[in-house]
Amino acid sequence: MAGRKARPKREGAGWVETTIGGITGSIERAVFTEEHAHRPGWLQRVDPRAKLGMFLALVLAASLSGSVAVLVGLYAVVLAAAQASRLPFDFFVRRVWLGIPLFAGIVVVPAIFFVPGPRLFELALGPLTIAPSVPGLAGAVLFVARVGVSVSLAVLLVMTTPWADLLKSLQAVRVPQLFVLVLAMAYRYIFLFLHLTNGMFEARKSRMVARTSGREQRGWITGSMGNLLNRSFTMSNDVYAAMVARGFSGSIRTFSDYRMRRPDWLALGGALAVAAVAVLLPRGLP
Repeated sequence: MAGRKARPKREGAGWVETTIGGITGSIERAVFTEEHAHRPGWLQRVDPRAKLGMFLALVLAASLSGSVAVLVGLYAVVLAAAQASRLPFDFFVRRVWLGIPLFAGIVVVPAIFFVPGPRLFELALGPLTIAPSVPGLAGAVLFVARVGVSVSLAVLLVMTTPWADLLKSLQAVRVPQLFVLVLAMAYRYIFLFLHLTNGMFEARKSRMVARTSGREQRGWITGSMGNLLNRSFTMSNDVYAAMVARGFSGSIRTFSDYRMRRPDWLALGGALAVAAVAVLLPRGLP
């Protein structure tokens, strides 16, 4: 209509705003996972040491299995365990299949076309001929199924076990104490520095009165990275000095009193039985 001014075109969010959203999302997902670990579900009640043994056995079975049908059965067991542990079904499935298994599928794509054997079909696109082989396709499906089951088990273990209890259970299987300590400190302070970085971005955004150029944003990001690195070195020295002053001897202590009960032994035995059946099933299955 004549005389009406055109509305200014709305610009999309810049990469700084996108980074802020990514950092905030990482913090929220970490907190959300810890909430699941404290829910009154089946796996949450199992002793962390038994739980770690269960998942190690099932991951080993998934790695040794050569049957897609067996892997599908293992994945059904994983989904049943997730449902019994009161985990959100859609959140659990998305967290697994939108990540590493999809990347694994992309990695094995060349094997589909270069593995010798009968071809599923041949499609000529000018000088290029697309001809996937049946053995290559079967191997790719088997590889993606193995990765999917293994990653599902790892995600299920992390979502149903508090981080401190998981680290404590690693000591029960004789994982080097230094490795466990590094994992504990890295998890805690990555979370802390993510929160600190998010605060720096939010503080800068609240003081901006005009849109900055890409060069100015990159300069600010570079300076912030240096500042954050300097803070991390300073904090690491201060934290270690504080730990030593309070009697730190190199071992991780938790307030949880671990005690294997009958349901824990039954859960561990059941997982070992499922893993044994998955490995010993005839390889003639598809």
